[in-house]
Amino acid sequence: MCIIAFAYKTPALGPLCLLANRDEYYARPALALDFWPDYPQVLGGRDLQAGGSWLAIDTRGRFAAITHIREGRATPAARSRGELVQRFVSGDEDPLAFAAWLKDNAANYGPFNLIFGPVGDLLHFNSRTRALNRIAPGIHVLSNADMDTRWYKSEQLRSKLGTLKRPPVEAEVLPWLMNPEQAPPEQLPNTGVGSALEKMLSPVFIVGRDYGTRCSSVVNVSARGDVSFTEVSYGIGGRESGRRRHLLRIGQLRNPS
Repeated sequence: MCIIAFAYKTPALGPLCLLANRDEYYARPALALDFWPDYPQVLGGRDLQAGGSWLAIDTRGRFAAITHIREGRATPAARSRGELVQRFVSGDEDPLAFAAWLKDNAANYGPFNLIFGPVGDLLHFNSRTRALNRIAPGIHVLSNADMDTRWYKSEQLRSKLGTLKRPPVEAEVLPWLMNPEQAPPEQLPNTGVGSALEKMLSPVFIVGRDYGTRCSSVVNVSARGDVSFTEVSYGIGGRESGRRRHLLRIGQLRNPS
C-alpha cells in the first residue's frame, strides 16, 4: 500500500475502520481480493510477481498491511516486502517474536512500514529506525514516511475519516480514495525524487503513465468480529477494472492487558 488511513478502537467506528490505496506499476501482475487457495483462512490481494501481499486478514484476526518508505530512487532489494504480510498473516508466530525477526532481517527488504498483529493489538514497525510501537487508539495515517507524518494527502484522509459517526458503507468513502488532487508546491515533501515526481505522487489517487493507484480497499471490523472487506481494482489511467467484497468472521477480539 502507499497510503493507509484508519480509525483504531474509536467509539464511533469500532475496533478498526481502514481505508487504503495500493500504488504500483501497471505492468506488475496481481490477483484481486479473494481467499487464498493455499491458505484458505486468509483474505487479501496477491502480488503475482513475487507472491506476497500488501494487505490481508485471516479468520483468526491476524492482520498485516505494508507501505514502502520513499527515500530517493528505489534500489533493488534481495526480497519482496510483500512477503512480510503473507508471512505474518498466514503464520502462527507470536507478534513480538515476529517483530524481533523483523529487526534482524529488515535489511533484506526495501525500506518499509508494517502494521501487523491481531486486530485487537496492532503494532507498527519502521524498518529505517527499527522502531516498534503499539498503535494507540485514534485516527492514524501511514503513507511513505513514518506513522502520522502530515503529508498533504494524509491530512485529507485524516480529516475526512474524523467526520464519520458510524462505520461507513463503501459508497461513502471510496470517493475519498479516488481523489486526484495534487498538493500545492509549498506542501510537497522532499523525499529525494525531484519536484516533478513528488507532485505526481502527492494525490491520494495517483495516475501516472506507467505507475499509479492499482486498488482501493475498505475494511471494517465490528466488535463481534465481523469483517467487511471491499477492494476496487484499477488499470492504466485509473479506470476501474473490477470490484469485490468479502465477509469473514473472526474470534473474540483481544485487547492488550
